[in-house]
Amino acid sequence: MGSGIKIVAILAAREGRADQLEAMLADLAIASRAEPGNLRWDVWRDQADPTRFVLDELYIDNAAVAAHRASPHFAAYLARIGDLAERSAWVMDPVDLG
Repeated sequence: MGSGIKIVAILAAREGRADQLEAMLADLAIASRAEPGNLRWDVWRDQADPTRFVLDELYIDNAAVAAHRASPHFAAYLARIGDLAERSAWVMDPVDLG
């Protein structure tokens, strides 16, 4: 079975905001990847719709997710994301497929 806590978020940039969103995500990636409990923090862009981004995050455990959510860079992200994009996010546990 895999380990860790996966977060996947889909961000649909508001009209004319894709470049600002991408710049903010670039800064957020640097800070998030430096967190001690972070195993992965990647951004993907939809080939069919370049205004849609997918965040692919992996943390060692729920405490690492909590630390991420308590960070100043995540607070800054939350303060700005509503102006830049519509956001959907899921926090997931690994599935034991035997």
